[in-house]
Amino acid sequence: MKVAVVGATGLVGSKMMQVLAERNFPVTELIPVASEKSVGKEVEFKGKKYKVVSMNDAIAAKPAVAIFSAGGGTSLEWAPKFAEAGITVIDNSSAWRMDPIKPLVVPEINADVLTKDDKIIANPNCSTIQMVVALNPLHKRYSIKRVVVSTYQSVTGTGVKAVTQLMNERKGVEGERAYKYPIDLNAIPQIDVFLDNGYTKEEMKMVKETCKIMRDDTIKVTATTVRIPVMGGHSEAVNVEFKKEYDLDEVKSILHAAPGVIVVDDPSTQQYPMPMDAHEKDEVFVGRLRRDESQPNTLNMWIVSDNLRKGAATNAVQIAEYLLAKKLL
Repeated sequence: MKVAVVGATGLVGSKMMQVLAERNFPVTELIPVASEKSVGKEVEFKGKKYKVVSMNDAIAAKPAVAIFSAGGGTSLEWAPKFAEAGITVIDNSSAWRMDPIKPLVVPEINADVLTKDDKIIANPNCSTIQMVVALNPLHKRYSIKRVVVSTYQSVTGTGVKAVTQLMNERKGVEGERAYKYPIDLNAIPQIDVFLDNGYTKEEMKMVKETCKIMRDDTIKVTATTVRIPVMGGHSEAVNVEFKKEYDLDEVKSILHAAPGVIVVDDPSTQQYPMPMDAHEKDEVFVGRLRRDESQPNTLNMWIVSDNLRKGAATNAVQIAEYLLAKKLL
């Protein structure tokens, strides 16, 4: 099983190789791919060094699957070329997510949409993934009417430059900046660019992707996404209105039984999920479960997950695992 990782020298690409190794995906040959300036550099996978190759060389090597994490422009240009060569692409950028004929997959929810003909598969946005993993089992039982979500997102979601900016600010060192404003001791209520409707691209991703993944266009979603100076993962305050009445104990039971979810919810001992606890874990952590007393059939919840793992690398590898298990590769 030859596997290409496109964007292998980046933060998410490195995490993808780590997750492939940890989950013992049956890689017989790793093909690390990056931009021309990185060709010839070495990356390590399972104790062995591999030389970074160009896009054309990767296609010529004919991997079974190529996991992309190299930005939307790169994906738009190169994913179709890999697909034309018979290589299955799992793409972590936003390039293909809302394409009506490309599947947008969270394996716990909708892997069953995948077929052998799907050569470009979209990996959803990190903040969407963790939210829908927690919401989908509740939607099946109570039917979601509306979701109001505010996110508190890790600097790792922006990349290495943002992590460097945060660390430099902590040390009082001048350096390259990923953000217009300081991020240490601050919160920046903008993730991605602003759109004509006043929302950011990140916020609208959460709106549109949620409906596509959960296969229900009637779900209303509104989002505010915020960057905060943390490293371990993204956090979300989610207010969800159901069409049906719910029982709080049953909600907890449903979430306890849900694949990929861990409930951490005990106010009496101050137990709730935090980014530092989710760091380097693959699960979605849910807590602060309580009834919204301002209107009927409405639940408040707090959702935390490692955005580089379940929000990106782990979800992509889980898609590859599903394809392999179902003999779709």
